[in-house]
Amino acid sequence: MTGPLFYVMGPSGAGKDTVLDAVRSRAECAGVLFARRYITRPASAGGERHMPLHPQKFDAMRHAGQFALHWQSHGLHYGIGIEIDGWLAQGHAVVVNGSRGYLEAALLRYPAMHPVLVTAPESLIAERLAQRGRETEAQIRRRLQHNCLLADCGTGKDCAVIVNDSTVQAAAERFFSLLRPYLR
Repeated sequence: MTGPLFYVMGPSGAGKDTVLDAVRSRAECAGVLFARRYITRPASAGGERHMPLHPQKFDAMRHAGQFALHWQSHGLHYGIGIEIDGWLAQGHAVVVNGSRGYLEAALLRYPAMHPVLVTAPESLIAERLAQRGRETEAQIRRRLQHNCLLADCGTGKDCAVIVNDSTVQAAAERFFSLLRPYLR
């Protein structure tokens, strides 16, 4: 028995982490497991709950085969622990907070996975990025330009799209509806 893997991605400012947080407790109560990301970013930097790692520790874990998935984006390294393979083998539905830029490589390892794109209109993304105050105007413009290049899943594989342009609850309910057939 193999469980389904949901690979969630989206541009910065689309609200992906907020949507994942909103659906997490409800889905976990129904047997869905959420992989924690390992990131070479301090825990104090804000954003998602993650396992902060020094770059040397990250490299050591990667070389030891402790990551099922790993990639680099915006100067940081991201990894998903190998434990997801055991969860999937046990039949659990698993949710991974992924990266659009790494989607094709992730599909090579998990060809049956379900890509999910969380997005929002560009003006709303720009507003959210400015509100979080982590980037300059020039950095925000670069992110928005990058978003245009990666606006869809681009792999030929069906990709669920969640437009997060109203309430968090509405977007979370759309994501939860994708998980519903796999709840325990």
